[in-house]
Amino acid sequence: MNRRDILKSFPALAAAAQLSAQTASVTRTGQGRLRPGLVAYSYRGQLEAKKMSYEDLIRITADLGFEGLDTTVYWFPDTSDAYLAGLRRTAHRNGISLYSVAVRVRLCQPTKELQDAEVESAKKWVDVAQKLGAGHVRVFGGTVPKGVSEAQAIAWAVEVMKPACAYAGTKGITLGIEDDGGLSTNAAPTIEIIKKADSPWAGMNVDTGNFPKNGYEQTAMSIPYAVSTHIKPYVTDAEGKRQPADLDRLCNMFANGGYRGFVSLEYEEKDPEIGVPKLAPELIRATRKYSGV
Repeated sequence: MNRRDILKSFPALAAAAQLSAQTASVTRTGQGRLRPGLVAYSYRGQLEAKKMSYEDLIRITADLGFEGLDTTVYWFPDTSDAYLAGLRRTAHRNGISLYSVAVRVRLCQPTKELQDAEVESAKKWVDVAQKLGAGHVRVFGGTVPKGVSEAQAIAWAVEVMKPACAYAGTKGITLGIEDDGGLSTNAAPTIEIIKKADSPWAGMNVDTGNFPKNGYEQTAMSIPYAVSTHIKPYVTDAEGKRQPADLDRLCNMFANGGYRGFVSLEYEEKDPEIGVPKLAPELIRATRKYSGV
């Protein structure tokens, strides 16, 4: 390689080094910026019973003062280009960002055939996310088979996460693993998958209410890897008991950690028509307070 070729390679080497540094955690500088959002799963009963459409929910999201909707796609009637374009139009006209596509991809799979199937499912939803204008797709760690070590389960999960992230990166989409049972019940193994995936397109969808114990402590561990966030009305204590979530404490933690993105309410009780409007102003207030707005 001559001197001119060496000099030409410097920008590429610098870019590669920067991407490598980003794989351990999300690179952040400056004050956090928190945007209030809503998780569609909050209205799962209404969506499943077809008493509410996603178009209805987009308008409700706007009326309540939220800025974005995590779509939770389980009740999409279809994924045709026409349907997705219509949703995107409705969102634009209501000033709502359809920032996330939450799907049932489960990373921990014991065979190559099952792993490949999950990768293909992830690719499908990455394409849907791109058509909706979303920058994030939520996935799960998956169930650990009986008798299988955590280390082996993580290795299997990485076999799905790596190629899924490689594809997602070509579309500008980030994959966030949610702490939600199975392999990703707790922060530590979830973070380990992200580290081993070794991709700037891998991160964590931090659900502050899903940790079985020590919710605030596990949330703090997760913030450096957070690419999306769900906030439930409760957080677990050291004994695993649910306590009312301190929204100021949580938003302050994310802001001080330099997180910039949506902090979205996920309401799991049976009365979202009452509970969500009640909690919305508090979450919106807290996100603005700790974003310096």
